Amino acid sequence: MGTLTILFVLPLLIIFSYLFDSYARKTKFPAVILLMLTGMIIRVISNLYGFNDFSFLDNLVPVIGTIGLILIVLEGALELEISIEKLPIILKGFFAAFIILVVNIFALTFVFNEILGMNYTNSVIYSIPLSIISSAVAIPSAASLLNHQKEFVIYESTFSDILGIMIFNYAIKQYKNDNPLISSESIISLIIQVIGVIVISLIITYLLFRLIQKIEQKVKFFLILALLILVYAFGKLFHLPALVTIFIFGIFLSNVRVLLPKFLRENLNLEQNKKELSDFHILTAESTFIVRTFFFLFFGFSVNLENFLSFSPFIYGFLIFLTMFIIRYLYLGLTTFKLNPSPLVFMGPRGLISILLFLQIKDLDFVNISDSIIDEKVLLIVILSSMLAMLFGTIKKDNKKNDLNLDEDISESISLPVEPIDSSKNNE
Repeated sequence: MGTLTILFVLPLLIIFSYLFDSYARKTKFPAVILLMLTGMIIRVISNLYGFNDFSFLDNLVPVIGTIGLILIVLEGALELEISIEKLPIILKGFFAAFIILVVNIFALTFVFNEILGMNYTNSVIYSIPLSIISSAVAIPSAASLLNHQKEFVIYESTFSDILGIMIFNYAIKQYKNDNPLISSESIISLIIQVIGVIVISLIITYLLFRLIQKIEQKVKFFLILALLILVYAFGKLFHLPALVTIFIFGIFLSNVRVLLPKFLRENLNLEQNKKELSDFHILTAESTFIVRTFFFLFFGFSVNLENFLSFSPFIYGFLIFLTMFIIRYLYLGLTTFKLNPSPLVFMGPRGLISILLFLQIKDLDFVNISDSIIDEKVLLIVILSSMLAMLFGTIKKDNKKNDLNLDEDISESISLPVEPIDSSKNNE
């Protein structure tokens, strides 16, 4: 492919992504599905013109996805507003993310091991990525929800990303060291590790704050992003939950007045920080849009449609989706004491995190991929099913809103003006 061709293709892909995003905001149809379909169509066209070597995607997709993950968590953290008034919904989001995630892992492990006949280790490793809600898909799709529902989706999906990756890395570490998955020593070690990472994250966050205000050059936010990616890379190298650092940095950056102690705030120019936060947020959102665009395009491009001639991936995919949907329905129904919970039941899409962790499974020595019936084909079915369910939930919610508005309009139109009673006539 020549330079001129690339100069035509890349801008067109970004323009299409922008149009998809605008279309998604109006119709609630997930833009991610359109991006993946575009990638699939481009692959079909490439095959027709004789381009068959796609080995470059094996390294490109994980790298773009990892950068996208960092940006998405950072953008989600920047969206979060911490206050005493919001503490109940923060806790609701955290417990929903944690409980639904853990129950999904146990349920899918049982399905894979007992029903589908996979070995226990493979069952656990494959169940974790499929149990994680994608904040990259959930947060943009929650724009049409009520404010408190939107906040719940932001908290829940962000916590689900972080907790899911921590549990995945923990499981890999346990299996690599031939340790039992759950033991008192490993749990205590994990808790100490997380506390240590939080303390280190606070120090790094404060130093980055000072660095932002000390740098006088106009170009400084990409330096901060580069440092955050470097911190994440070091965390991955030592198998530490480095995503916590990204999350804490974003939280503190957007809530510096509330979270930083007074003696530390005195050393910072908070008025300058407010303006720089707005600029940094815009940069993060723009970067996330670009990275997410190319990640899902390349992922769709990597899908070979000939692999879907078998019917078994559809059966496995729908079985997994149904299991996850029932768990989410029961949890939200029991915690809200409603048989017919809100549209939040449908807001459990799978996406970027699940794809990234699936790609990491290929590099694990203790996982025999050839014996596993859960693969990228099944993953794609689960992702599409969860996104279509989310689409159904948002459409259903809009229909209810329209029905309520219609009822109000009808009641207003049939109400007749009541003439005041003339008391003088009564007296006569």
